[in-house]
Amino acid sequence: MTSRLLDGNWTNEFTEALNDDASELRIICPFIKANALQRLLQHNPKEIQVITRFNLSDIADGVSDIAALRNLLDAGASVRGVKNLHAKLYLFGKKRAIITSCNLTKAALDSNHEFGMVTTEGETVENSLDYFDDLWCRAGIDLVPDQLDAWDRIVTDYWLEGGRPQATGGLGDFGVDTGIIAAPPAQLPIAVSAASQAFVKFLGSSGERALLSTPIIEGIEGGCHWSVCYPTGKRPKAVQDDDTIFIGRLTRNPNDIRVFGRAIAMAHKPVRDDATETDIDKWPRRKRWSHYIRVHHAEFVDGTMGNGVSLYELMETLGADSFASTQRNAADGKGNTNPRRAIGSQPHVKLSTEGVAWLSKRLQAAFDAHGKVSQTSLDELDWPDPSPLPPPQS
Repeated sequence: MTSRLLDGNWTNEFTEALNDDASELRIICPFIKANALQRLLQHNPKEIQVITRFNLSDIADGVSDIAALRNLLDAGASVRGVKNLHAKLYLFGKKRAIITSCNLTKAALDSNHEFGMVTTEGETVENSLDYFDDLWCRAGIDLVPDQLDAWDRIVTDYWLEGGRPQATGGLGDFGVDTGIIAAPPAQLPIAVSAASQAFVKFLGSSGERALLSTPIIEGIEGGCHWSVCYPTGKRPKAVQDDDTIFIGRLTRNPNDIRVFGRAIAMAHKPVRDDATETDIDKWPRRKRWSHYIRVHHAEFVDGTMGNGVSLYELMETLGADSFASTQRNAADGKGNTNPRRAIGSQPHVKLSTEGVAWLSKRLQAAFDAHGKVSQTSLDELDWPDPSPLPPPQS
């Protein structure tokens, strides 16, 4: 029987524990993402009990997701929610415990500095099991699919309205109050690092390039704080839920594309994501660009277009590794490998992993240097009309 302290290699630790004993998996974890959870579920644990948070603001801000909760129910797990939960404990059968700062998210497993202990020491494991069982008994009733469906509608409506912070208070926390008073520190939405793919969406055309001195807020007034537009008759199918959209504007003197913001995408759905007559009255250009990718949690550099990040500099720096298509063609030894040609007459371009990292770093530097457009300024812009929320289920 041993105890070990460690600050990394968490996926391997979970794998080793489940290979040793997958008869019972008990989890206490505030934030759970589907891509990280799958690493545990692929070992087919036989009995699963999970205590997590049911605060819809966590889901709306991207630190947890409904897909993870659905995957747990599909795997036959029993799931309960506790308000203000911050503990993390993983129990494997009755002979191993992992006590850690690590949530079940890709960032926590792969890149964050997380510290904890892996133990097979009998008394520690037994005490951990007692702690779990006590909290489980106080954590209310099991989650059911109908409840998830209602939460999904609430969060989706919030995202459709742009994911503005002042709305989060109305989303609701459906966990049980077990006497944990202090809430954990505020979590930021995962806008880039957890996205499976990322695109640069181009605004403007070669005949209407903006000056570098143009205030960014003027570019946002076209509506990119809640949607980016695609040509009529060409519905955007490549962009999926939770992808990152970097927002860029064609500029002149010199010609460039300046990336001045980013947001989280929602996959296009016909009718819901097509321009209405009201939209066209506000923004006549949307008659020709009538298909939307809705975005939420948008953030923009507070300055002029010249303060944005040069996409031409990205292409000069990375070459064929700038975009997914040119990188793939270079690896295959055929097709276009010139990033300048890859963006010609396209409404967007998919970034490579290297492109995402380069652009994210440079955009963050722009935020640090110039700040972000305030939420107050964004709130003064036109937003889509809110949809009525379904009654929450407790």
